[in-house]
This record gives sequence, structure tokens and C-alpha cells, in this order.
Amino acid sequence: MTKAILKFHPFTIFAALCLTVYGCAPQPTYRAPAPPASSARLPGAPVTPPPAPSQNLPTEAKIREQDIRSKAPATAPAAKTGKEPTRQASVNEARGGAESTPAFPPPLADDSSLLAKITPATSPQRAASLRLTEEGRKILEAGDPARSLTRLEKTIVIDSTNPYGYFYLAKAQHRMGRYKESLNFLDVAESRLGAEPFWLAEIHALRGENFRAQGQLQRAEASYNQALRLNSGNRTAADALGRMQGEPLSAQPATK
Repeated sequence: MTKAILKFHPFTIFAALCLTVYGCAPQPTYRAPAPPASSARLPGAPVTPPPAPSQNLPTEAKIREQDIRSKAPATAPAAKTGKEPTRQASVNEARGGAESTPAFPPPLADDSSLLAKITPATSPQRAASLRLTEEGRKILEAGDPARSLTRLEKTIVIDSTNPYGYFYLAKAQHRMGRYKESLNFLDVAESRLGAEPFWLAEIHALRGENFRAQGQLQRAEASYNQALRLNSGNRTAADALGRMQGEPLSAQPATK
């Protein structure tokens, strides 16, 4: 037994030295094992294929939209677009034509003869006043407004209710360049001739002439149009509107 121990004694000494050296050597730092990657597949787990790109597989809504567009007739929008401007243009043309050419009633019969107004039922004062008014009118048309004025003033002295005397007084004043006085006489004549469209048209036309002579072109145009609405055959208003086509309708200071 003692010999066996002595036989292995050198080996035992060598092993003890190795253990001593290993124990004195620095030990490596302990590191925890890294967790498995997310992409690592667990044993037995089902394999999920990666999703296909969305751009290669159109959705049902896109497919339906493409189908609708492909099935819709290509000429339908063009037809609708082509009809709308035509209808709008026709409406504008009709509206413009109505504004440029207002509808006037047919012309009235000429009622300018003052002697025809003298009947057996006419009072002597009115008959005398109408005769003087006719004389003054003829003198005025002959180109002598000053002399006609003296005759016409007598007409309202004889019969102050004679509306035609006031109208021709206004016309004589206009011929003499007294536009404000003419407008005053026209106001009196209009108040007495409200039921006679022919003479109301004459009054509005002469009023327009006074406004035009004073440079009030907008008021003149309104008076001429009113005269034509009452009597489309009024030549004074129609001719004046024709002359005013190239004139600006801006308000100007009165000349008198």
C-alpha cells in the first residue's frame, strides 16, 4: 500500500500543481446568452409568407372605379359641355336684344290739330283760347318765337285752364333758350293733360330737349324713352335718341 502511494505520488503532485495554476488564472466574464432574433422561427411554428406589395394588387374599389371609367361613354361629357355654352349664349342674346330694342306700343294717331277740338259743346272762352294757340303755333313754326310768345300768353289770359296754351308757351321758351322757364310751363301742361297719351308724349319729348340743351344727357334720355313708351311715333324723341347714340351719357353742368 505504501509502495502504491509512492508510485503515483509524482502524478498527484503534477495534478495538484495544474489545479493550483488553473485556480489562480483570471476567469472570463460571464455573459448571458443573446435572445433569439425575432425573425428566428420557433420549432413547430407555422411559416407565414411575407405580404405582397400593395401596388401590385389593386383593391376592389380601384378595380370598380377603373371598370366604371372604361365602361362610361367618352363622348357624353363633350356633348354636355358643348350644349351648355350654346344655351347660355342664346339666353344672353335674347336678354341683350330685349335691352337694346325695348318693345314700344304702336304709334298713336295724330292729335295735334287744335281747331278740331272746338266743338259745339266747347265754351266760348276755350274756343277763343284754342284759336289763339293755333295762331301762336304757326308763328312759332315759321321761326319767330318772340312774336308767337305774345299770342300764346294771351291764350292763358283768356282761358287759364287751356293746357295746350301752356305746352306751346313752353315750346316758345325753349326756342328762345329759356330752358328753365320752358320746364316750368311743361309741368303745368302735364298736370292738365294726364289723360291724353299723345300730348303727354309731346311733353316728355320737349322736356328731354330742355335737359339735353342743358347738358343733362341722362335725364334727357330718360325723358325721350318715356315719350316713346307713350307714343312710339313721336319723331322728336326718336330722332333725338338717334343723335345721342355717339354721345357720352355723363352729367354735365347746365348751360343756362
